[in-house]
Amino acid sequence: EAATLTEEEKIQLINFTVSYVSKKIPVIVGVGTNITSTTIKLSNIAQNLNADGLLIVTPYYNKTTQKGLIEHYKIIANNTNLPIILYNVPSRTGLNMLPATVKELSYIKNIIGIKEASGDISQVMHIKSICNDDFSIYSGNDDQILPMLALGAHGVISTCANIIPREVSQINKLFFESRLDECLKLQLSIIHLIHSLFSEVNPIPIKAAMNLLGLNTGKCRGPLTDMEHSNLKKLKESMEGLKLFARGHI
Repeated sequence: EAATLTEEEKIQLINFTVSYVSKKIPVIVGVGTNITSTTIKLSNIAQNLNADGLLIVTPYYNKTTQKGLIEHYKIIANNTNLPIILYNVPSRTGLNMLPATVKELSYIKNIIGIKEASGDISQVMHIKSICNDDFSIYSGNDDQILPMLALGAHGVISTCANIIPREVSQINKLFFESRLDECLKLQLSIIHLIHSLFSEVNPIPIKAAMNLLGLNTGKCRGPLTDMEHSNLKKLKESMEGLKLFARGHI
């Protein structure tokens, strides 16, 4: 719920996470806003708090042109030493970052990859075909992990991994070990859960699922509401189908 956090809350969250993780794994902080100067400010805060990288979504509502996107990210990249992952999610922002724009931005030294959540497999293929191999592509859609890996993606930045981290990690592991039949079987086995987790605007469903598992995340902030009863019922059923309640703590 980054969009509803105050600046002070964001600082607390980054500080706590970096301290708790204690360099065991990289901490990538989402700092994207629809104001270039604000994104630079949050990027500098994350850098000063010893984050390892930045995830920066395209501007939303006021949006911009493709030229504006290039300028936006160039200015931000010039004002931080941290590696940057672009984030393209037009269903939430109303703005699609085109492959040619991604290519242009990939030439910037500290822009190292993209979380691609357009859902357009052809667009992913286009990005892969025109960007260098050292530019990382991550699936932003849990139902497309395997298809995107098959097109040369490097992994996934996942929603459902909040409750099934082992399965999501294993899908990637199996793919890179060329165990494709097992990888496909596992991807398909979680598809009903994924559909349930995206039956309403996130993070409504994923927070509901985490609460059901005893990982107390509380209620969503307005304007997000509690999950509709019918959707919550289907979510519980999909979780029961994977025996998540019998596992105990994740």
